[in-house]
Amino acid sequence: MPPVTTALFTVSVAPLETETGEVRSSDADGIACWFIDTNYNEEGFFVRHAYFLGAQDPYTALKTTLKAEVDAEAWSSLNSDTSRPFGKPETGRIAVKVINHLGDEVMKVYRVG
Repeated sequence: MPPVTTALFTVSVAPLETETGEVRSSDADGIACWFIDTNYNEEGFFVRHAYFLGAQDPYTALKTTLKAEVDAEAWSSLNSDTSRPFGKPETGRIAVKVINHLGDEVMKVYRVG
């Protein structure tokens, strides 16, 4: 089977406050980071791929958080809305977790056949 990739287009998060009842949707600029468990077993989420997006200079934010330099070539593979290729999961499932700039997170499990 050819390698698997996944792409992030938009994410919708239920509001924390019910004043308006509106659901917040974000494109890549509103997403701080997203992670993939490429072999999700329904017992725990293990970050096997990590990506950092957003309009607020995520490169500098990551360097500051890590207190280290981040190689520009490595950064180019981390600053993406499309994952690097990975093999078919033994469990038949992947999980994608997305966190927006407000700290809201959502997770979705996908079957990979």
